[in-house]
Amino acid sequence: MNRKKDKGFESPRPFKLTHQVVCINNINFQRKSVIGFVELTIFPTVVNLNRIKLNSKQCRIYRVRVNDLEAPFIYNDPTLEVCHHESKQRNLNYFSSAYTAAVSAVDPDAGHGELVIKVPSELWKQGDDLKVLKVYIEFSLDQPKGGLHFVVPDVEGSMAERGAHVFSFGYQNSSRFWFPCVDSYSELCTWKLEFTVDASMVAVSCGDLVETIYTHDMRKKTYHYVLPIPTAAPNISLAVGPFEILVDPYMHEVTHFCLPQLLPLLKHSMSYLHEIFEFYEEILTCRYPYSCFKTVFVDEAYMQVSTFASMSIFSTNLLHSAMIIDQTPMTRRCLAQALAQQFFGCFISRMSWADEWVLKGISGYIYGLYLKKTFGVNDYRHWIKEELDKIVEYELKIGGVLLHPTFSGGKEKDNPTPHLHFSIKHPHTLSWEYYKMFQCKAHLVMRLIENRISMEFMLQVFNKLLSLASTASSQKYQSQMWSQMLLSTHAFLKSISNVSGKDISPLIKQWVDQSAVVKFFGSFAFNRKRNVLELEIRQDYTSSGTQKYVGPIKVTVQELDGSFKHTLQIEENSLKHDIPCHSKSRRNKKKKIPLMNGEEVDMDLSAMDADSPLLWIRIDPDMSILRKVEFEQADFMWQYQLRYERDVVAQEEAILALEKFPTPASRLALTDILEQEQCFYKVRMQACFCLAKIANSMVSTWQGPPAMKSLFTRMFCCKSCPNIVKTNNFISFQSYFLQKTMPVAMALLRDVQNLCPKDVLNFILDLIKYNDNRKNKFSDNYYRADLIRALTNSLTPAISINNEVRTVDNLNADVRLILEEITRFLNMEKLLPSFRNTITVSCLRAIRQLQKNGHIPSDASLFKSYANYGHFVDVRVAALDALVDYTRVERCSTELQWLLNMVQSDPSHYVRHKILGLLCKNPPFTKNTDSTLCNEALVDQLWKLMNSGTSHDWRLRCDAVNLYYTLFGLTRPSCLPLPELGLVLNLKEKKAVLNPTIKPELGASNVVDTAASIGIHGVGMSFTAVDEEPDPISLGVCGVGQPPQGLKRKVETPLGSPPEPGQVLQQQEDDGRPGRYKIRFNTMEDEDIDMETVHDSQAFIHHQLNLLDRPSTPGKHIQTTTTARTQNTTTGAKPRNTVPCFFLLLLSGKEPPSVEQSMLSMPATPVPSFAKESASSMSSKHGGGGGSSGGGEHGGHHHHHHEHKKKKKKHKHKHKHKHKHESKDKDKDRERDNAHAFSNSPASGRSLRSPSLSD
Repeated sequence: MNRKKDKGFESPRPFKLTHQVVCINNINFQRKSVIGFVELTIFPTVVNLNRIKLNSKQCRIYRVRVNDLEAPFIYNDPTLEVCHHESKQRNLNYFSSAYTAAVSAVDPDAGHGELVIKVPSELWKQGDDLKVLKVYIEFSLDQPKGGLHFVVPDVEGSMAERGAHVFSFGYQNSSRFWFPCVDSYSELCTWKLEFTVDASMVAVSCGDLVETIYTHDMRKKTYHYVLPIPTAAPNISLAVGPFEILVDPYMHEVTHFCLPQLLPLLKHSMSYLHEIFEFYEEILTCRYPYSCFKTVFVDEAYMQVSTFASMSIFSTNLLHSAMIIDQTPMTRRCLAQALAQQFFGCFISRMSWADEWVLKGISGYIYGLYLKKTFGVNDYRHWIKEELDKIVEYELKIGGVLLHPTFSGGKEKDNPTPHLHFSIKHPHTLSWEYYKMFQCKAHLVMRLIENRISMEFMLQVFNKLLSLASTASSQKYQSQMWSQMLLSTHAFLKSISNVSGKDISPLIKQWVDQSAVVKFFGSFAFNRKRNVLELEIRQDYTSSGTQKYVGPIKVTVQELDGSFKHTLQIEENSLKHDIPCHSKSRRNKKKKIPLMNGEEVDMDLSAMDADSPLLWIRIDPDMSILRKVEFEQADFMWQYQLRYERDVVAQEEAILALEKFPTPASRLALTDILEQEQCFYKVRMQACFCLAKIANSMVSTWQGPPAMKSLFTRMFCCKSCPNIVKTNNFISFQSYFLQKTMPVAMALLRDVQNLCPKDVLNFILDLIKYNDNRKNKFSDNYYRADLIRALTNSLTPAISINNEVRTVDNLNADVRLILEEITRFLNMEKLLPSFRNTITVSCLRAIRQLQKNGHIPSDASLFKSYANYGHFVDVRVAALDALVDYTRVERCSTELQWLLNMVQSDPSHYVRHKILGLLCKNPPFTKNTDSTLCNEALVDQLWKLMNSGTSHDWRLRCDAVNLYYTLFGLTRPSCLPLPELGLVLNLKEKKAVLNPTIKPELGASNVVDTAASIGIHGVGMSFTAVDEEPDPISLGVCGVGQPPQGLKRKVETPLGSPPEPGQVLQQQEDDGRPGRYKIRFNTMEDEDIDMETVHDSQAFIHHQLNLLDRPSTPGKHIQTTTTARTQNTTTGAKPRNTVPCFFLLLLSGKEPPSVEQSMLSMPATPVPSFAKESASSMSSKHGGGGGSSGGGEHGGHHHHHHEHKKKKKKHKHKHKHKHKHESKDKDKDRERDNAHAFSNSPASGRSLRSPSLSD
């Protein structure tokens, strides 16, 4: 990391925030609007603090006062529209770099913000005496699209009777969406929160409720909350609604809130929470950090769990009654996750985005410990294996997930993840899928650290971090102390080495500082002569997402004499490892065989190899490497491993391997597992599906009744009448899950004709027919939903006879039975809905399967009606899933259009997110296929969606980017016509010609977000060298320029190579500052216009012709035309005789020394921001933004790190430049008006240069 490691946290801001008041005095549910003010108490850390940058999105700001003096301010949000109208660009590379730049431009972690407040000059004079500034901002929100979500049901009654409520939401730091703040996890302060609401409403927020005051007419009341623990703005939240309130009976400082009439469910669902509290407090040996905890359950939640300081907002769908089995563990997991994040995430915050993995890792790790205690070791190991499989699959498919991205400068090779189509510099540019995988990998790496230093030390480290933070939090404002509440990677690792004394840097280097997983292939041979096991372990480290592993690996060998652990060292090139065996093969002596856990069992050893004593072998049994292992051993070894290995992970691996060995022995091993009561239920559920696959492979030799049927009959059916199922009794959860799963797996069986066997189908129909839940204390809705799933699985494609039209009358008899059951279930649901509508969800899936298999006509109208707003969210998602599938199969553009309209207009944020997610998983077409759906209108629509349509929701914008990538890839979509042709200027004839030989984009190239490239492509920027930190507001508009691709090739050119025609970027190493770029210009060579980008041709031509009309200076001959050489090899065959706009500038009479500056002060490929303005608009830009930001002096345009001499020269040059243009007063006035009109609009192509405010 580039910070000085010992000094702790260094703020990127010239001030320290100590306290913030948020007061919302009007919440209008009819208009969906909010009015309020904030007051920030600020300590300047520099003399003469003259501007304050804050974050604020979509808030309308009425006035800003600093210490009771009115203060001018500028609001510019470059993320509203990433690339501006004129841009005809449609490639994702370009969008990603522009988007990253826009997010960086207002990134609070770098000290930037959308709102720039100019401190009144009266307050500078007394900068030293006045130690504190109070910034007061009045704002309102009208129908916010993000940050706050209003739920107003469309029914009769007052707002409270209708259950109208509003709550804050967001992904990562999103508080700026609903109040102005410093929206960074590293800027902590104390809070006072006041909310005035109707008397019938309740306002829940962070901290302690100090008092509630009614107004005189008793119509409204104000809630006053105080949060004395320093907290970051993103961890502040609000929920207002007619909530019912439950004080936790076990812990009075915990309060639960739910919507009207859900109190009984709330009581049951929360009855368990105190045990989670006790568990965390016990392992962390530390009290819960806040004085209270509040859980709020809301409808249409953004995520199932959102955690904020001292409160969490949950989806109301997590509430359940005592009759529900399947939801219970899920809800408990959500509560445990939320509480773990209270400690690490809310109380202890992160220092920078690069340290996010530590917090997510620790909270995920202690959540795992809770799972282990509550659900048992088997469930915990099963979960670890599941998470490991997920991350391995993702990394091998998409590419590595990097936990600790470090960005040293703006150099191109610094893009640490070139395989991704988005930047990982900011949480707001990540795809949601990637972020989920990031969290998953973080907790797995914490577990690796635990393996290395022991759990005891691990918990000591956590305790030390928490106690440091709680000491700091109780201090009054001392900026040094509060930074103890921020956790960085460095501090965490230092703490580990202090506590444990162990060096874990190799582990960190392997899993945290670099991405990718390890892929092992193992095989073995037993050498009887030497009694040695020869193990060969190979690695694949060439395919994407893999890395080379060097280090220890554990291997467990189960022999006749017991289980033995070996640790092998994997070196650079060693493949073979010899492991001595202990037991001579003595199978004649009947002797019990000791297992891993000390148990001794009798085994039938007839299956094994007579020569070797090996029963089975496992590589890395503890999952102490993030890896995928493919190990080859004989089928009997897998069968022994399944039967006798007591670790669930080993059993699951064996089940997976046995799919490849369809033999009677495998069948027997699987059936034995199904019958074993002691075996973990999730293993038995997997065995069902494996057995079905094996049965299908052995269909010609299979003896006896269909697989699992006799077993099911024996376990769950009446003794006297085997085809009638017993009345339901789900008191044993293990057998409940098995009873649910077996029919689903059996329905996958197929006979020789590849149809589902008749007796299996009848068996499932009988289960439905005789299902009786009257005496059961649990609900059977999930069981019935699974029986419908079984019916769905039994469907096979229809055989059409001489193309007859499918109608319901000529249905196959079996299918008719299935359809009747589904219709009956759907109708029953309307009268007696099941919990979470599980049955409707299954029926919708079944109907889609019937359509896909050609039994009933494909039709989207049913799914559309179920997908509409107003249905339960699970039903909507199931219907949308079917619609997405329908769109792909039928290639239907109207349905695709319908879905995209819903993404833009649906009230539920979660549903919008799901639609884009489903379209990415099951796309209507992909970048490699031709499809009638792929057309220009679709490209434009999606481009608009991600460019400006989703600026209010980071997650949704990243989803849109993913979809764009899935459909069109990184480069220009293939269905677009060739870009509007580039421009060639011919100086002899003095006219601009369109170049006919344009070529479309080259292959996909990585996204470059070097500061320099963004600088060079911006419009209306001064091209001074870009130092370590580019000026935020100028980069804010960088989207207007052209993509960095043209520049890319040039950046990659090694500096030693001969210069290309045109400009060459040189890094200046001499002045001791890394990352400064200087642009050198070869005047002798022919320069081409970047042909790959699209220009707004009309305005461009107009501008060039204006330039051409000016006479060139007599003394300086135009050399370029005469010296068109044939050296253009590097840039491909492009027409000669073309002179770019830079040259025209040079030709208009500058002396050679100022070539560099004149080049620097011009946009690279001018894309005029308003085509209507003629060259005059350009002149304003070259002249430093004219009056665009109200300041308008020339001096304001320079980067501060330019030497004084250069500044002077530049002044002169700029004056000349301005007078060269037709400086008619009229034009000037028009330009100034324009500048004012657009100065605050982020869409105006101006860079609102912050320095020009002060001058």
